Amino acid sequence: MKKVLSIVAASAMLAIVACGPSAEEKKKMEEKRIADSIEAATRTADSLAALEASMMPDSAAATTDSAAATTEAAH
Repeated sequence: MKKVLSIVAASAMLAIVACGPSAEEKKKMEEKRIADSIEAATRTADSLAALEASMMPDSAAATTDSAAATTEAAH
């Protein structure tokens, strides 16, 4: 009798595990993956924009300084 109950219990567990997520759950998981990807891309774009903005004044100042030096050297 114990073997029969063990087999029935094992079969029930396999049946539950084999079912997998429903179509609604799969849709929610896909939507979450898309939202996470968009959020990650947005964070990356924001980081790059901040980095670019932090580098711009230095680049602009260097360009202005070198242009001023060229103008002074010409006179």
